[in-house]
Amino acid sequence: MIKFDYRSADVSVIGSEHGLDIAQEFSEYREKIANIITDLNKRKDKMGQKLQWMNLGYNEETLWYVKEYASLVQGRFDNILVLGIGGSALGGLAVTEALLKPYWNLLTPEQRDNFPRIFFLDNIDPDTMNGLLDILDLKRTLVNVITKSGSTAETMSQFMIVKNRMKEEMEDDYRKNIVATTDKQTGVLRQISEQEGYKTFVVPDDVGGRFSVFSAVGLLPFALVGIDIDEMVNGIKDMDLFLKNTDINENIAAQGALIHYLMDTKKGKNLSVMMPYSSRLKYVSDWYVQLWAESLGKNEDLQGNPVHVGPTPLKALGATDQHSQIQLYNEGPNDKVINFIRVGEFDTTLEIPKIFEYTGIGYLGGKTLNELMDAEADSTKVSLADYSRPTLTITIPKVNGYYLAQLLYLLEVQTAIAGELYNVNAFDQPGVEQAKYYTYALMGRAGYEESARMLQERMSAIS
Repeated sequence: MIKFDYRSADVSVIGSEHGLDIAQEFSEYREKIANIITDLNKRKDKMGQKLQWMNLGYNEETLWYVKEYASLVQGRFDNILVLGIGGSALGGLAVTEALLKPYWNLLTPEQRDNFPRIFFLDNIDPDTMNGLLDILDLKRTLVNVITKSGSTAETMSQFMIVKNRMKEEMEDDYRKNIVATTDKQTGVLRQISEQEGYKTFVVPDDVGGRFSVFSAVGLLPFALVGIDIDEMVNGIKDMDLFLKNTDINENIAAQGALIHYLMDTKKGKNLSVMMPYSSRLKYVSDWYVQLWAESLGKNEDLQGNPVHVGPTPLKALGATDQHSQIQLYNEGPNDKVINFIRVGEFDTTLEIPKIFEYTGIGYLGGKTLNELMDAEADSTKVSLADYSRPTLTITIPKVNGYYLAQLLYLLEVQTAIAGELYNVNAFDQPGVEQAKYYTYALMGRAGYEESARMLQERMSAIS
């Protein structure tokens, strides 16, 4: 199983000023944590609780439909183009970057086992979008447009552009090149899909975007490029069973949540850095940043009291960011918890040749990059401890579908438990919705005329 090491956040390693007496804290919070875990598992089957993501690993129907569709279209397309933003794209990016062969889109079809390339358009930069559309053969591209509401301005504007180009090139055949993942019954994209006859998959009710990676939102693109989604689902199930344990001494999601909460509320460390020591896990940090930020950054608690809480998540990459951020982490403000993700065994080994032995770099010869990566991570962890900086380490045995799914589900459960500790709703995002409404107003959506007038006045006053 995945391992979690919190010793470098303990008083015994970094001292009482910046460390926690973790054994004592676990003892004091034991009953509260047990109640939180029990309550989350009781509520997960109740509609309206936004906890249906805890059941996604057991949705055999979705798994079957996804695999059937992927089998039907295999060999028909050279490219998969995913249109989505936030939770509709970040999970897909994290998983495909981790599980596909490195530089997947540059490989030959034979090197990709004849599975398609995959591209994510998760922003609306016109130069980026034009650049990608200029090089894609849309006749050989399957477009997966993902938005539950069907009214996400960024995603739907992308879709309108792509659909228009496809129709110009393919006439009525373009419909076979579009698959929509959206609400089961309502929304603009559902309406368009039924009118135009697109193949559709469902974003389940009571599953927020940032928790949707194991629904059709993620499983469909994964299956289309040959990722073993059965292996991922098995990982989720096993981790879910593991995290049902109500004993904080055994539940690593609860341990991570409580340590982050106490580091913030007792020690003033309200920044959470996610730093994987694996380039393949780089986008796990991006996914984590949304998960942590949208879930825990709230201005009201569950009783409606103003609180303005939430640790700020940051992303880093080992060993790259040892040369850009560690100086700040060591000698700057001691306001961070650094989360390392370590890999027990890389897929390959690369030896450093024994050359330049007469120089100061000769000592590297005969070693491997695997050994160097481990040494970099170990030395950074010890260095941070020397400066009394708390660190937590998650170690996955290998980067494969089973363990990656466990890692993501672990972080989802950790986030849910942290939300309960902060006494906030971890499953809404009213601050995001407000910005969406402003965008609707500025772009001329019907019903937002008064908001548009007010916004124009405010923009004139501050520009």
